[in-house]
Amino acid sequence: MKVGDQLPEFAVPSVDPARMKTMAAVLRDPYRVHWDREATREMGLEGRVINQGPLNLSYIVNMLHSFSGPTSVRRLTVSFGRPVFDTDSVVAGGEISAIEGDRATCAVWLKRGDEIVVSGTAVIDISHLH
Repeated sequence: MKVGDQLPEFAVPSVDPARMKTMAAVLRDPYRVHWDREATREMGLEGRVINQGPLNLSYIVNMLHSFSGPTSVRRLTVSFGRPVFDTDSVVAGGEISAIEGDRATCAVWLKRGDEIVVSGTAVIDISHLH
């Protein structure tokens, strides 16, 4: 493992609108754009519902867990740059940018095609990967 190594990708072939509706209920999120196609039509978004930020973040977390294990994430900060819509195909990925002892700092992202929709930095425990 070295600086510049790519982390294995985590792909979501089609973002599921039913999961968005469930997440809206779990979060008690009243913002209609996550479950009401008419609300997004009114906004000029062609009736496509918008994925919640926590779901987009979970794709990055799943990618990190697949790579380094479910207890490895020590810090994760992200910026939500663009919305993700139902039926979008997205891929979470990352690259090791620094290694210090048993921790790796990684640039992480969520892409829709070539467009980065979420980006950030993760610090993960890699002690068990040596």
